[in-house]
Amino acid sequence: MLQLRPNCECCDRDLPADTHDALICSFECTFCRDCADQRLSGICPNCGGELVQRPRRPANTLAQFPASKQRIHSATGCSPS
Repeated sequence: MLQLRPNCECCDRDLPADTHDALICSFECTFCRDCADQRLSGICPNCGGELVQRPRRPANTLAQFPASKQRIHSATGCSPS
């Protein structure tokens, strides 16, 4: 099950579980659409993988299967690998 991390690793922007603006790689590194498009050109800076839109978890299942609360953020921002 996806963790649905709560923030962008680059800019620390909040990314709620139901947002259309979260992108992930196959390792679940998570970025907002702005950082993914403008800074990273759709490539994960951690693994070099493709960033794709993160699936949204239906609201009625979030109570039983909540999104992660662990924030991951690079204090120096991020740049393409």
